[in-house]
Amino acid sequence: MDDHRFYSTPVKDLLDFFNTGLNGLSDEEVKRRIEKYGLNELEEKKESSLLIFFRQFNNPLVYILIVAITITFFMGDYIDAGIIAGIVFVNGLLGFFQEIKARSSIEALKKLTETKTRVLRDGKEKTVSVSHIVPGDIVILEEGDVVPADIRLIDSVGLMVDEAILTGESIPVEKDASILLKEETPIYNRKNMIFKGTIVVRGKAKGLVVATGRRTEIGKIAERIKEKSPETPLNRALKRFSMKWMIILFFILIFIFVLGLIQGRDLYKLFMLIISELVSAVPEGLPLVVTFVLVIGALALAKRKTLVKYLPSVETLGSATFIVSDKTGTITEGKLKVEEYTAEDEEFLFLTASLCNDATLEKGDPLEIALLRWLDEMGIDWIDMRERYTRLWEQPFDTKLRFMATVNEIDGKKYLLIKGAFESLIELAENRDEKLFKEHDRMAEKGLRVLAFGYTEVDRKPESLTDIKIKISGLVGFIDPPKEGVKEAVEIAKRAGIRVIMVTGDNLKTAKAVAEKVSIFGKGDIALLGSDIKKYSDDELYQILKRTSVIARATPEDKYRIVKVLQKNKEIVAVTGDGVNDVPALKVADLGIAMGSGTEAAKDVAKMIITDNNLAVIVDAVKQGRIIAHNIRKVIYYLLSCSFGEIMLLTSAFLLKLPLPLYPLQILWINVVTEGVQDKTFPFSREEKDVMSEKPKKPEKTFFDKKQLFDISFTAFFMGGVNLILFIYLLEVTTYERAVGITFTSLIANQWFNGFQAIREEPFFKNIIKSFTVNPYMYLGVGIGVALQLSATYLFPQWLHTVPLTLNDWLLILLTCTSLFLIIEIKKWVEYMMERKI
Repeated sequence: MDDHRFYSTPVKDLLDFFNTGLNGLSDEEVKRRIEKYGLNELEEKKESSLLIFFRQFNNPLVYILIVAITITFFMGDYIDAGIIAGIVFVNGLLGFFQEIKARSSIEALKKLTETKTRVLRDGKEKTVSVSHIVPGDIVILEEGDVVPADIRLIDSVGLMVDEAILTGESIPVEKDASILLKEETPIYNRKNMIFKGTIVVRGKAKGLVVATGRRTEIGKIAERIKEKSPETPLNRALKRFSMKWMIILFFILIFIFVLGLIQGRDLYKLFMLIISELVSAVPEGLPLVVTFVLVIGALALAKRKTLVKYLPSVETLGSATFIVSDKTGTITEGKLKVEEYTAEDEEFLFLTASLCNDATLEKGDPLEIALLRWLDEMGIDWIDMRERYTRLWEQPFDTKLRFMATVNEIDGKKYLLIKGAFESLIELAENRDEKLFKEHDRMAEKGLRVLAFGYTEVDRKPESLTDIKIKISGLVGFIDPPKEGVKEAVEIAKRAGIRVIMVTGDNLKTAKAVAEKVSIFGKGDIALLGSDIKKYSDDELYQILKRTSVIARATPEDKYRIVKVLQKNKEIVAVTGDGVNDVPALKVADLGIAMGSGTEAAKDVAKMIITDNNLAVIVDAVKQGRIIAHNIRKVIYYLLSCSFGEIMLLTSAFLLKLPLPLYPLQILWINVVTEGVQDKTFPFSREEKDVMSEKPKKPEKTFFDKKQLFDISFTAFFMGGVNLILFIYLLEVTTYERAVGITFTSLIANQWFNGFQAIREEPFFKNIIKSFTVNPYMYLGVGIGVALQLSATYLFPQWLHTVPLTLNDWLLILLTCTSLFLIIEIKKWVEYMMERKI
């Protein structure tokens, strides 16, 4: 029998189908069925530590370095080969340990206890492990129980179930074992079924287990998460650049090699040049420093209540163009609250709210708990009322009648107190005036869940509640209130060019009301039902989503499709979720963000977990992500302009048939005293300007747009050119070894001064104080580099083919540095003035 028949088939036929009865299965039959169906668990596949480690080296830049290591090794330069290999290994090790640490943090969040449930076995009630539930079992449930499997109800009394984990519906839904449904009934309307992982908030039930493990609704969702998560924008941009640079580098080296053979160059020296070009061309520090930027960013996010599971996702936040967010628990408190009330008889309204109520402040129906909190706020002593006014009789909440009633003795008289749906109570009311209808409609239009209250004096227990006549004492409207700071966060997101779409299982009126309160839904925006989405093609849906702010009554498939359609149109999508229903969308999103209080399934597939379930935390994290993206852009500029500057110097000298201006080992040393110390300070750069006033950029433009490539080329050409002129001049006035030594130190100092310019996008002298305070660690890094270079120059010059420098030598070096610094400053001022005119 297909699963869609469970709620449209009579219970008797289902019992026959599962070969069971109302007394349940025997223990022997349970064992057989466990062998057949497996344990009532969801399979969990974990990536091995070894695979995580090797994945760190899956990068085109690393491939180039491996080629350089191989050539250097076979040329007999074992020390150089070892140094490059060490850099690659340390980079991989750092990324590996960060991922392992994050995975361990997630494991620590998991609950270690196994849930139990009550079943009938051989006609006797037993408590068994949830994992040993099988299809055909008869399960008994009551208030507070977690539903252990997908169950077709056999009997139910006043049953209400919280299905937020599965449907996103914030208000508990009524269930009724006696009804039979049509086959096309959507999951949120299957009132004769309860599902694995949902919670009984009221009433009692007995039911037949129809699905366990991966066959449950939750299990089916888990099966849909096998689709691979997309690469982060940063990884895509770096790989795209790396592949292009590998191709360019390949042709450059082929050209140099062929030209060298034509020129009759010495083969050994030709290979030395190629190795030098390789070592120069590969910014081997880039993967490491980008990882370091991300680690620092992850630590900063941790202070902002955001746990990063997958390191590259730190940057993805900054590129987000859409945030697809849950309502319950993220935008709203996830706790019902009385928003307003209207009273015909305030005394009896408060009496009914206190006495016709089974909850306490800690346990019970969320609506009834909200009533008690409201009474506390109103200064009503409901505990005293319960002690003074004895309950003589009760009618538990009836899902058909849609109300609850009690008879209490109040000041020597017996009163029937009743609360429930307005539609039900108004049929029994004597005071059916127009005002009540208007008040109800007004509250409902505001998205409030309206509860009606009534009373009447009686002399005995009523025989039929449908025949009594009551007076409506008042109406109370409930809402799941927005969280503090969410409205401000949404406004910041909008200013940053990010569209926030609220996707919820709630009804459309409630969803729109909440969205309006927090500025998500505004004039000109569209609100859709999940069922509407199916009417549109992907292209049509994308055009609609660009104006949509609310999607109500959404299914997991709807949320999944929304993400895929947006991604298909090059949008970067961040998705929040806490329930199992959110898992498919979390998995395929560019950035899946799970709530710390959410389900383990959601946390397992998410790339980030926020411990404070609040949209404001996510928007704050977006700001941090943008700062991180800016810092990555700066470090990419710095590393590539320095690397290309070295290539310009080497290639120009080769084309001019000059001797090699640098040795391969010197290039490695340059990387140590510049990139090795200076680039590691970029992650500490503070916010230079209001990043949330910028519109989102496409990832490739964030890191490698035309301006970035122009800036890199401009700096590289000037750096290479000015040092080439210096080298040519030195060859005329001094020895080759001295010319190499001075050029070697000059190039290093050039890269330091380039670093001073790289830490700010604006001109350095526009705000000198800010230039020195935006990242003071930069100067510490240069200080370390200076100390290392001075040691190399004066303590062991022979090791690095250099010579001790005189004062005149340093003046020449200072001339090249200041000229580079000033030409970059002039370029920045020109760009700044042009932008202001625009």
